[in-house]
Amino acid sequence: MGRTIDQQIASTQAKLARLKTRQKASETRRKIIVGAIVTSAALKDPKIARWMAATLRKNATREVDQKELVGLLEELDQAAAKADPA
Repeated sequence: MGRTIDQQIASTQAKLARLKTRQKASETRRKIIVGAIVTSAALKDPKIARWMAATLRKNATREVDQKELVGLLEELDQAAAKADPA
């Protein structure tokens, strides 16, 4: 005998949940890759470093995020300063 409608619904809902989990993991991985590439570029290019530091300071509004970014912001500020005549 075939599965009941309730069983089919449960199976479809489980599959949807798995797909949503896979989609979220893919989005997270993409963010990590983009973040790594942009950070690397910023640490090599003072113009990008200034832009990235300003963007992070403007958009990272949660205190926990700001604390996490302290070291990176220092590195970006140092990279940005390389273009300024000392």
